[in-house]
Amino acid sequence: MIRKFNLIILIILLSISKANSLIEIDITRGNLDPLPIAVSPLFQDDKSKKNSINELKIENIGSQISSVVENNLKTSGLFNPLSNEAFLQKPDIAHLKPRFEDWALIKAQALITGKVIIENKKLKVEFRLWDILAGREMMALAFTTVPSNWRRVGHIISDKVYERLTGEKGYFDTRIIYVSEEGPKIERVKKLAIMDQDGFNTKYLTLGNELVLTPRFNPTSQMVTYLSYFKNLPRVYLLDIETGTQEVVGDFPGMTFAPRFSPDGKKIIMSFAKDGNSDIYTMDLENRIVQRITNHPSIDTSPSYSPDSKYITFNSDRSGYQQIYVMRSDGSNVKRISFGNGLYGTPVWSPRGDLIAFTKLHRGKFYIGVMRTDGSGERLLTENYYQEAPSWSPNGRVLIFYRETKSNDKGEGFTAKLWSIDLTGYNERLVQTETDASDPSWSSLLSN
Repeated sequence: MIRKFNLIILIILLSISKANSLIEIDITRGNLDPLPIAVSPLFQDDKSKKNSINELKIENIGSQISSVVENNLKTSGLFNPLSNEAFLQKPDIAHLKPRFEDWALIKAQALITGKVIIENKKLKVEFRLWDILAGREMMALAFTTVPSNWRRVGHIISDKVYERLTGEKGYFDTRIIYVSEEGPKIERVKKLAIMDQDGFNTKYLTLGNELVLTPRFNPTSQMVTYLSYFKNLPRVYLLDIETGTQEVVGDFPGMTFAPRFSPDGKKIIMSFAKDGNSDIYTMDLENRIVQRITNHPSIDTSPSYSPDSKYITFNSDRSGYQQIYVMRSDGSNVKRISFGNGLYGTPVWSPRGDLIAFTKLHRGKFYIGVMRTDGSGERLLTENYYQEAPSWSPNGRVLIFYRETKSNDKGEGFTAKLWSIDLTGYNERLVQTETDASDPSWSSLLSN
């Protein structure tokens, strides 16, 4: 069981907002010059250091939180955290009043400072964001929580800084659920696993006794739905991440793709075969009423709602080979939107509503790409031997997917790993997992 976090924003010390952001992100070409930012270690007095060792066996929790912030900002590709060795001012003094000329000397344009207090089994963290060029404080906040939540504090600080400097919500205080894989390819043991978006705090949610496929997060809660085979029959499950409660939604023989939630979390949409044909259905989770959305002799699969629930994207071979379509949520007004060379699949609507991500197979290579919701502006972000299953970060700026690679030049063996890439096609990186991994799904912000 994963216990629900309890983190409180205790004090809003000061927030100087409505000023222009220090950087602007051009999503069509990427931020080629990441913003130089200094993350000063959060100051911690000797008493709090002793308390943190007693509580968590961590010698300097302030530095650890700063490292989380620094890593998050660096992996976003938008920031260039400067080396601590270049800092000229001590953390405790910098938090009270930075000497802006010292930070400008090392080319920093923004500065994060803070302090940590641990007492009475509570962790209090203060942080400030400074505009070095303008010589002023941009934001200051304080958080109080239990000491074991220290990593989450780092993620929340990262989100606040990201939002203040870019004008968009962050995505660091999130989790990723995926299928953990171990063993030979023909005898893989597959378990549901969940971790923080930076790869820490991995927990396994199933034992691996049954095959599990394509877990998907509820956009409004820490609930997931996934497909599992029980005695070789596919079943749709709902799992509450916080309580560990699991229930069977239904048995759907012949299902080809796992279900997804509607944006309000009250329905699931799925495809399954009935009378020898695969169509798209929805189920109301409150009354379990099933409604058929498509009725076509071709194979309709992999449905995904638009954020406003008015439209559904899916893939179908009704044109003769697999392409992406969009229709109204009642199944009317079906339109094909993909017209490029190759086969298209796994369409997923962006939480921003402006793009649809997809997998494309062309000339023996797999691509992860995006297109506008009318099919225009197709951009292929990355190609490889085999990759699929894109999932959006909650701010709609980053995609996570999984990739299989051959272990050697002879094609013997393989590995499956999670990768992420931003919408520009830049900043492609491996997402660390304890085992091989596939079928990722990104949660909404935990701190919402």
